[in-house]
Amino acid sequence: MGLKEQITEDMKTAMRAKDSERLGTIRLLQAAIKQKEVDERVALEDDAAIVAIVDKLIKQRKDSISAFEGAGRQDLADKEKSELVVLQAYLPERMSAEEVTAAVQAIVAELGAAGPGDMGKVMGAVKTRLAGKADMGQVSAAVKAALAG
Repeated sequence: MGLKEQITEDMKTAMRAKDSERLGTIRLLQAAIKQKEVDERVALEDDAAIVAIVDKLIKQRKDSISAFEGAGRQDLADKEKSELVVLQAYLPERMSAEEVTAAVQAIVAELGAAGPGDMGKVMGAVKTRLAGKADMGQVSAAVKAALAG
């Protein structure tokens, strides 16, 4: 079963269980997937494209949580945190920091990159290989460290 089908099944389960918070978050995710399909006039069937959408929604939730906590709105921050937990269930197992560093160093060596000027070239290659498997903030830091040293 693909990720898209899993999301649909989870929505049905949440409806039957009358779990309105989970249902709302899953519907939000489905709306984002549908929006991408309509905008680009394609049917998203591969899990990588759906994981990218989930990643984007998670990043939005994290930004919102820090903004709400900074503004003293803990009630809204808690709502975003509960959505974050639901969304994270759809991500594949993440790589550890050591695995990310090793993968980045292998890509840097493979491309023959040296110095900060090659950051764009390395990030392009890294994004295609590690998309959905690693936190891109962590990947970016690893690339900077590999090119600096």
